[in-house]
Amino acid sequence: MPGGDATQSASVETHLLAGTDELVSLYDESFHLTERSAKHRQTYDVDSLVEATLWHVYPELLAPSTKSAVEFVLSSGLPRNIEVANAKTGDQRTLTVFRSPRGLGVVEADGKPSLRGTYSPAENDRALLFHQATHDVLTGLPNRRQFSDQLRSALPVSKGTRFALMQIDLDDFKPVNDTLGHGAGDTVLKMAAERIRNVLGEQEFAYRLAGDEFAVIQRRNDQPREAERLAEALVGAFRAPFTVEGINVFVGASVGIAVAPSDGNEFEQLMKAADIALYAAKEEGRHRARKFNRAMLMVLEQRETLRRSLRTALRDGQFFIEYQPLVQPPFSIVGFEALLRWRHPVVGIIPPNIFIPMAETDGLMSEIGQWTLEQACRDAMSWPPHFTVAVNLSPAEFLHAGLTDRIAQTLDLVGIRPDRLELEITESVLLERTINNLDTLNTLNMLGVQISLDDFGTYYSSLSYLKNFPFDTIKIDQYFIKDLESDSKSQAIVRSVIALAHGLGMSVTAEGVETAEQAAWLKKAKCDRLQGYFLGKPMPAEEIGAFVGRIMQPVPFENFPISRSMPPLDPRRA
Repeated sequence: MPGGDATQSASVETHLLAGTDELVSLYDESFHLTERSAKHRQTYDVDSLVEATLWHVYPELLAPSTKSAVEFVLSSGLPRNIEVANAKTGDQRTLTVFRSPRGLGVVEADGKPSLRGTYSPAENDRALLFHQATHDVLTGLPNRRQFSDQLRSALPVSKGTRFALMQIDLDDFKPVNDTLGHGAGDTVLKMAAERIRNVLGEQEFAYRLAGDEFAVIQRRNDQPREAERLAEALVGAFRAPFTVEGINVFVGASVGIAVAPSDGNEFEQLMKAADIALYAAKEEGRHRARKFNRAMLMVLEQRETLRRSLRTALRDGQFFIEYQPLVQPPFSIVGFEALLRWRHPVVGIIPPNIFIPMAETDGLMSEIGQWTLEQACRDAMSWPPHFTVAVNLSPAEFLHAGLTDRIAQTLDLVGIRPDRLELEITESVLLERTINNLDTLNTLNMLGVQISLDDFGTYYSSLSYLKNFPFDTIKIDQYFIKDLESDSKSQAIVRSVIALAHGLGMSVTAEGVETAEQAAWLKKAKCDRLQGYFLGKPMPAEEIGAFVGRIMQPVPFENFPISRSMPPLDPRRA
């Protein structure tokens, strides 16, 4: 609870001051005196001052060398011992300056430097107590407690004052943990914190909130210009790879910016604005920074409306399936891929790349996926008996308990032969729970269904997948097909994938075939199946009979009767 952070911070300060017989004083981030111990009150008479500051209590700290040490503690969170001499008496004193939940704390001790080269046990315990209570153990950055407390104390801002909040999420961090282990993930987080520190200037403070989530508070008035400058520097700091045990891994950063008071002048308002801006940065492709604007809020509200509608879409019969032909050169239809669609009663057709992530997040994908599988198998029963039907399994659906049992029950219920069903999974699901994934795929293989590795080459492709998992087909993503006629690198990649698959006893399907030239090139390269608008656009189940009737005999690609004016590439498939 946000309120709990402030309470816990106050309890730490109370613990420090209660009953101590030492000279302890606490200051806010503007160096104003806030609280102090009884002995400190007896020693320093500054109560008559309206706004007593650190500099009133310890004017010796205004010297350039000591003032820079104080500012270092405030920005880094690391405690420092500072030796000072009383200007009048010449007495030597050691000030232990440390970061407190609300600003700074000072513990004062008498003694010459030669006799006290380090903290006393009491000072060390108090500095450690504050540091542990307010800082992240792994990275050393101030933690969520300190972030919450400091942001709340800064709001609402006074008239004429502006400052920025930046929410930072690491992109592609999860695969590091999944593939290299949590030790490597911790190493990346430490290096990420250091990169964030390195781009910060004066009045810019970084925090680790949780996991791979960080935040920055920037106290500058030239907003949003200063915030946008810093955010771009933060994104740029993550472009270089992180080297972990000799392995280069790429982890980017997305940043959401909110400025007070224009985007919010209360804690919850500003946090929400920064979160929405961060969400927009990720939706636009990640590895970028976005400043909050009201249009983002409208988009988010529309998505939330869709999310609520999604919960009743299956019950109300709003989902339907379109089928795209799978063609074997020179031109023989061998099956269709089932593509899930959502027809919203008000908005119209919602693309799968919009609603599938929503369904996964809300735990609806298993139920929707089961409906899709059963409906696709029922539709396939009306096709020629050698036609296959390919159905996509989302990552959430693949990892759901009982998947293989549900597929076996569906095959029995519908009565379709297992070898007519092809299940497509993406590489991303293989990053999760490797042993369980292997068991699942082996069980599906024993059932007799075909298994395809979808969008090969666009995620974290590893040849170990092809060696360890029982795939029947590799699908080459349309990214490598779109410029196949002119790009020699794409040609080399596609030839290599085809040769590799055939060497492993697997077939190859090319997606996104849009021209006769692409189809002819793939035929010559011995690609087993083709899919794309050139060969047939997605169609309702009731149109398949007429489509198949028109294409009774194989037709050479160069003679295939279709306009050279192609529609755009296939929409994002379910």
